[in-house]
Amino acid sequence: MARLILIAGGSSSGKTTISKAISESLNGLTVSLISMDEYYKDVSNLSASDIDSYNFDHPDAIDFKSLERDICKAIANNEISIPSYDFISHKSIPDSITVPKSDVILLEGIFALYYEPLINRADLKLFVDAEADIRLARRILRDLNERGDNTKAVLNKYMNNVKKMHDSFIEPTKKKADIIIPGESSFDVALDLINGYLIKRVIDNEISKCNNNQ
Repeated sequence: MARLILIAGGSSSGKTTISKAISESLNGLTVSLISMDEYYKDVSNLSASDIDSYNFDHPDAIDFKSLERDICKAIANNEISIPSYDFISHKSIPDSITVPKSDVILLEGIFALYYEPLINRADLKLFVDAEADIRLARRILRDLNERGDNTKAVLNKYMNNVKKMHDSFIEPTKKKADIIIPGESSFDVALDLINGYLIKRVIDNEISKCNNNQ
């Protein structure tokens, strides 16, 4: 069985950066990183005005059922194919990304600690905590460079949706985390703790398998 780590936090809090650092720090273990962003529902059929008012920061925007199905397969040591989401066209492209069998699955996203069936399957739950002004600055840069937005559109989304949804649905999930990691400072100590914990869990699992086979 693969180990599942959930990595939550506000928009642009540093989840992807920390996820990549964790992946690189887990010496001797194979790791796959899955972004919950790939599981946004396809809304490419909506008009431009409807897209502008669509709330991508509400949990209903995520296809949790498909996500749970794929994560369960990955935990069971299966190679899986997951969708890819295009943030320009807002189209979900099925089976676009291959995720190989791995010792550890990292699932990162703003709602990683929101959906109870995934929380119940997780071995470790992390929350990346960053100040609101830092998250906003990072989001502006990201959306301007990667998602074709302009500054006014980014700020409108932030004031109308992002901040409200963060306060309502994301910040409360912090209490479900095993470890809270600061998103704007060094997290070397957290990496050491995670590395040691996972290696021990994997070794314990292998010892258990050997004992059961005797």
